[in-house]
Amino acid sequence: MTYSPFEIIGEDRQSPFLITCDHASNLVPPDLGGTLGLPTSDMARHIAYDVGAAGVARTLGELLDAPVVLSNFSRLVIDPNRGEDDPTLIMKLYDGSVVPGNRHVDAAERARRLDAYWRPYDAALGRMCARRDDVAIVAVHSFTPQLHGRPLRPWHIGVLHAAWDARLSDPLIDLLEAQADLVVGRNQPYPGHLPGDAIDRHALRPGRHNTLIEVRNDLIEEDAGQRHWGNRLAPLLAEALARAQT
Repeated sequence: MTYSPFEIIGEDRQSPFLITCDHASNLVPPDLGGTLGLPTSDMARHIAYDVGAAGVARTLGELLDAPVVLSNFSRLVIDPNRGEDDPTLIMKLYDGSVVPGNRHVDAAERARRLDAYWRPYDAALGRMCARRDDVAIVAVHSFTPQLHGRPLRPWHIGVLHAAWDARLSDPLIDLLEAQADLVVGRNQPYPGHLPGDAIDRHALRPGRHNTLIEVRNDLIEEDAGQRHWGNRLAPLLAEALARAQT
């Protein structure tokens, strides 16, 4: 089977939503030998991909009748949610783990990975965004309950947005905060805007509705949790978009 750096599910679906999952996979492509020299235990961690996020994205796509674009390479190969000039585009050390396969990456190898993986995924996002004028991007990510030995993160879900564009995120946060069992973080556990990232490139610069969802990954490690969160978020996103458009 021919390798592709991205997967599109439901390309012909009619919803204005476009669901994206930048860190869907922990796959190391065949032309890199299928490994970066890390043990399987590290490749199963958040350092290699967003655990559970792909399952949530697929469920949202089904329920919202929305196309889903998923990466098909590990963020450790090259990070599709970073700008081309971002110094963290190819990580050599991440959350205590040295990445042997990245230790000697030079400018030529960086350029090759951009052409082989990053740019085809980015082009697929651009093509799907252009399918209609009213596209609203929902980027699905997950976060680890603890990073770098810091205190446990209390949020079940975070909603990220740029300071100047919360048109979709504001009503979504309102709807989530109305649910008494949830701890919701605005621009948690990460800042809401990273210059050059996928939302910046495909939503903020063109002026498209957008939001980035971060679900704590211990809640979505298994299929049942992924389905639960997809089912929970889908009607809230539909209502949030309706409010954003009024």
